[in-house]
Amino acid sequence: MKILALSDQENPMLWDYFNPRQLEGIDLILSCGDLDPKYLSFIATFAHGPVLYVHGNHDDRYRTTPPEGCLCVEDTIYTYQGVRVLGLGGSARYKQHGEHQYTQRQMGRRAFRRKLDLFRQGGFDILLTHAPAYGLNDGDDLAHTGFDAFNTLMDRYSPKYFIHGHIHMNYGADIPRLSSYHNTQVINAYQSYTFEY
Repeated sequence: MKILALSDQENPMLWDYFNPRQLEGIDLILSCGDLDPKYLSFIATFAHGPVLYVHGNHDDRYRTTPPEGCLCVEDTIYTYQGVRVLGLGGSARYKQHGEHQYTQRQMGRRAFRRKLDLFRQGGFDILLTHAPAYGLNDGDDLAHTGFDAFNTLMDRYSPKYFIHGHIHMNYGADIPRLSSYHNTQVINAYQSYTFEY
């Protein structure tokens, strides 16, 4: 299965200079958040498979203008062609009333609430989030701190992939696109990244 992951910044090659052939062979599209809903709607028009998304910390506009033709997988396990995707969007809380922002405890509760679903499904294959995991290519500031609940999920279920955004690769030269956590391949989906499942 060929998967296109997107996050944080619209890729001009998939919008301004789009050619439908660019999505040929793509079976599944995963958005990690903070993208213009019109961009996702545009991509969904040409996609050959589903476009799944979670919210980023700047996606309050999705409340009034959700991306059409796309599926929100927040707090759910979505299965496509046998691949189980667990969605947990949002970032660390850095504003008192920030939408799609959570404390470590709140994200831990969100993950815990999926326990029964995960038992029934036999785990999951892809963890789709906006924020990174704690201590795993996250930032030093509060807004870009990762969640330890994601480390716990990877420890317990060993998903094949963990796909996140939020840490823009232009923040610094030492930010990796790919890394690993035990048996899990970690992908920073900033802008766009295509991979084979």
